[in-house]
Amino acid sequence: MRLRTIAAIALTGVAGAFAVDRWIGDLIARGEGPNPVMKMAITVNAPIDDVWDAVADIERQPLWMEEMRRVRLTTPGPIGVGTRGEADVRIFLVGIVDAVQVDVYDPPTQFGIRHVGTYTGWGRITLEPIDARRTLVRWDEKLVPPIFPHLGQLLQKPVMGAIFQADLERLREIVESEHAEAMAGAGTDAG
Repeated sequence: MRLRTIAAIALTGVAGAFAVDRWIGDLIARGEGPNPVMKMAITVNAPIDDVWDAVADIERQPLWMEEMRRVRLTTPGPIGVGTRGEADVRIFLVGIVDAVQVDVYDPPTQFGIRHVGTYTGWGRITLEPIDARRTLVRWDEKLVPPIFPHLGQLLQKPVMGAIFQADLERLREIVESEHAEAMAGAGTDAG
């Protein structure tokens, strides 16, 4: 193929993707399009305070968020609304620095961030006690890519949703393991 033909095909593809992205954005704005928000949930066999301690410990989040390699707070503590941080994130061999700001902090039930870097959007983790020993964890996330934001949200939703659900499964394993160890230690101390 000649270079001019390749360039014309590429330009047509980009224009088509732009048109589809705009059309999807218009549908979403009117409430007629697909919902780009990822929704994950899991039940953790531990009290809500134990789950909160793991969720709200920003510096330990890479233990259960596998795509997050490292996180650093860029504002002084204590953690609360307004706290800023950066995470080195790697998904499918693509690395970015995800700048975030805590915008919801209501212990022990709600933790939320706003993505303020290359990707925009928000994330909300809500904890609900099922009973004294079990907690329902809901995670809603909206990630808006910098290029083709509406089309990109829909294309990434099934993959990122599955990744985030796996993160919640790791969170459950960590919290349940730590809770079991604490209960075993309390039982030993009582005897």
